[in-house]
Amino acid sequence: MECATKKSRQLQYWRLYLLSLVLGIGGSFQYGIQVSLIASPAVHVQSFVNYTWMLRYDAPVGESTNQLIWSFIVAVLSLGAWAGAIHSGSLPVTYGRKKALLFNNVIAIIAALLMVFSRMAKSFEMILLGRFLYGYNVGLGLSVHLMYLGESSPKKLRGFMTLTSSIFIGLGKVTGQIIGIKEIMGSEEMWPYLLAVSGIPAILQFVMLFFFPEAPRHLYIDKGDTEGSKKALQWLWQEDNLKLELDDMQKERESSQGEKAKTVKDVLTSRCVRWQLLTLAIPCAGVQFCGINALYFYAFDIFRESGVPETQMHYLAIGIGATELITITLCSFLIDRAGRKKLMGYGYLLMGVTMCLLTVMLSIKDLNAWIPYVNIGLIFCVICIYGLGPSGVSMALPADLFLQAWRPSAYVISGTINWLGMFVVAMLFGYVVDLLGQFCFLIFVAYSIFSSAFMIYFVPETKGKTMVEIMGDFDKLNYKNKGADIEKTDVTHETQF
Repeated sequence: MECATKKSRQLQYWRLYLLSLVLGIGGSFQYGIQVSLIASPAVHVQSFVNYTWMLRYDAPVGESTNQLIWSFIVAVLSLGAWAGAIHSGSLPVTYGRKKALLFNNVIAIIAALLMVFSRMAKSFEMILLGRFLYGYNVGLGLSVHLMYLGESSPKKLRGFMTLTSSIFIGLGKVTGQIIGIKEIMGSEEMWPYLLAVSGIPAILQFVMLFFFPEAPRHLYIDKGDTEGSKKALQWLWQEDNLKLELDDMQKERESSQGEKAKTVKDVLTSRCVRWQLLTLAIPCAGVQFCGINALYFYAFDIFRESGVPETQMHYLAIGIGATELITITLCSFLIDRAGRKKLMGYGYLLMGVTMCLLTVMLSIKDLNAWIPYVNIGLIFCVICIYGLGPSGVSMALPADLFLQAWRPSAYVISGTINWLGMFVVAMLFGYVVDLLGQFCFLIFVAYSIFSSAFMIYFVPETKGKTMVEIMGDFDKLNYKNKGADIEKTDVTHETQF
């Protein structure tokens, strides 16, 4: 009987689960698919660049110029995402989470049209612009996706629901790897349509969002629309007894009464969110520096050294993407049981240890024929650990760290660190590999160990707590050297402008 009641309570949130699906396909899914599918048409796009260059200048493009253009096509996604992340601090506040996503989908559709017609127009610049717009779509969409979902979920499901964004990133990566094989859309005839495929989830989200309400916490705290917020909660949760949630939102609203939405400068300079900012910046937004994308990049070299045929490497890469997706999905069931702190802290620690072992094994790979296969296994181990801990928690934890007035600007900072970090890794990692070889992983080992120590020793657990309770835990760090009365006074000064 008790089990049936629990199952019934879970089913009552089916509309919230549906919202997570709609937000995912037009949000973090777009990030995953854009990261993975761009490798497949590389040869065809470079050939197209050379073809258009010949038409314009009656001479083939230089090899170094062609490589530079291709590198920028790959990396410009990060710059566009940075621009989108910057606007994630203003658009969702001014127009609401829902309207910001509707506008964001229009951007993705325009980018898809540019990709489709680039070959017809004989313009590789259209591909560059399309990739930049895709980046903008990803940067804005990922931040607003997390805001919208975190502000629509009950505290007992907040970790699970926000972690679905990581599941959609993994799903996007696998989807991009699968449709990018030459048997599907990775051929010379199909590459413009492969690059345009992100227009489909954008259209789907644009249409389906009209059937869902605005984020309840945004309506209540930012807009003061108590009745609209209550109706949104009743529709999403199918629950009439909303007193606890409304009381929590009222407390948060009172704590920020008279406050305007905080600016990036406020977040960077205010003592009252100092430790939240450090938590956002080091283990969460800095996840690019744990080496996961670099590992994807270096995996093909390890496969090659292990004797894997070139024709089979792409399918082994699909296996890596599928492994990440499976472990992130498993993390979604663990996060509200084990907690954010343990999953991320010990996850980073295990990643650092495993990459240390991988560095050693790469150094002695020629001593025995079985060692390269151990290296492949270690790559899969790192992917598993990343999926079970840092990947999912880095998406879920930021939603717990900041009150409503601070959250949009905090996501701007998070996006800036994340996307500029991705740009740096994408542009420089090849040179680092040439310089350091397998020892390049030691850079990522140092970051992983440092992040692990930071999470385990300093960051309080946020599992199952209200926003106000979480702020109280962080205030003990932000004001640990002051007395209670002075602390209270300082909080008032720091949070009112």
